[in-house]
Amino acid sequence: MVIGLREGLEAALIVGMIAAFLRRNGVSLKPMWFGVGAAVLLSAAVGITLEIVSAALPQQQQEAMETVIGAAAVVIVTFMILWMSKNSRNMKSALETHAGSALKGGSVVALAGMAFLAVLREGVETAVFMVAAFQSSLSPVAAGSGAVIGLAIASCIGFLLFRGAIKINLAKFFTVTGAFLVFVAAGLVMKSLRTAHEAGWLNIGQDATVNLSWLAPNGSARSAILTGVFGIPNDPRLVEVLGWGLYLVPMLVFVLWPRRWKPSAARLPRIQFAAAGALGVAAVALAVAAPLSVPAAPSAAGNTTVVTGTEQPFGTIHVVTGSAPTLVVTASGGAETRYPLTSQGTATHGGQLADVYTADPAPAAQADPAKVSLDDLAGLNGGRMPVGISSIQNPGPFAANWSHKGDITLWLVNGAILDAENTSGATLTLSGGGLSTSRTIAVAGAGAWQVPNSQVDQASAELAAHDSAAAEVVLWSVYLPIVCLVTALLLALAGRRNRRQLLATAPSP
Repeated sequence: MVIGLREGLEAALIVGMIAAFLRRNGVSLKPMWFGVGAAVLLSAAVGITLEIVSAALPQQQQEAMETVIGAAAVVIVTFMILWMSKNSRNMKSALETHAGSALKGGSVVALAGMAFLAVLREGVETAVFMVAAFQSSLSPVAAGSGAVIGLAIASCIGFLLFRGAIKINLAKFFTVTGAFLVFVAAGLVMKSLRTAHEAGWLNIGQDATVNLSWLAPNGSARSAILTGVFGIPNDPRLVEVLGWGLYLVPMLVFVLWPRRWKPSAARLPRIQFAAAGALGVAAVALAVAAPLSVPAAPSAAGNTTVVTGTEQPFGTIHVVTGSAPTLVVTASGGAETRYPLTSQGTATHGGQLADVYTADPAPAAQADPAKVSLDDLAGLNGGRMPVGISSIQNPGPFAANWSHKGDITLWLVNGAILDAENTSGATLTLSGGGLSTSRTIAVAGAGAWQVPNSQVDQASAELAAHDSAAAEVVLWSVYLPIVCLVTALLLALAGRRNRRQLLATAPSP
């Protein structure tokens, strides 16, 4: 509601100023209303289109779209607050100048176009900001209702101001609502950083900071205010808290700083240069003080224990890297087998993006016996005779036709073994030995094994901890210094521009 009231009143003031000027000059208001109506319809279409396009995308692309919309909304509201602070006093005269130019030209189209463009800027800003707020809201229906109420109140206030029925201290109004919008925009910064992570764009600074579930339990009114209005989640991450603070503090100081304390035009460039220098020093300090070395990743040099399907120890495995990576399997008895690995691309496994390799575990064809006895058959079937074969009616031996299946799959992350399994097995087709027809039985692979789940979880946790530590180093030693340097550069350029303007307007000696 406050967003709709603030944005709607800005548009209402623009329309009211144009209407008052046209009435004083005895000009019909119809062209103005035509331009206003077209701008309102186009602004609504922009908002509806953004919401429909975002909702129609797959989940990850939807998160990316929400990130773009949220970032655009933050930029728009920031520009709006800065622009209103600088131009609010001259807005009326500027609008009357444009309207006067349109009247002198005698063009109804120019007058309608002026009203259209003046309202369209406010309308598109409002539409993008509203869409971003709806996407962050716990209840889009409640948010939409509040926006409509705010716009309706703004329209009534604008009409009453135009008629002279009421007076409002607009400076205080825009200061209070501006501070509120800064908090909302800071929440959108947090929301955009979270959706950027969910879209796969941002993977640094994801360490948990504080748990706010005690302050605003889900479903409570406090949660609706904290999360739905101000966009602060119950579990803010480090990069989200940094983004929130880096946006909120300077913007809030700018909005609430008393006008009588604002520096003079002569002092402003010096203050901007001093702030730029301080930020530059902070950037250098962060880059130097933050650790530049990334902790060592889990190594693939050590052996990984593997077990059989019955959780009995089978042996160990390790990978020999080189031009042709090879998996080395060492059984408990000391026998060593090497399997050439074939890359199968990448896949997410155990919460990690891993390189996937496969190997063929089948033994050489000549190693399979061409004939099997009853004892061999019982051993292959776990100590029991297969169903349908009798030692009396089918004394054997049997002709054996082997068919192997299964393979070895290996998941590596930065060369370290995350998981591995051997699913080898075989089917055996028997004939002769008293059998009237051939019989096919499944033979479990004697060499089947897998990495224990507990070991996979431990490896995944170690890799996640390494990635998090590496990301933190990058956040503090690279990204934050870059932000400080860019801000310092912008301040220095602004100070240089203001100093030139000051020198240009200074009286000659």
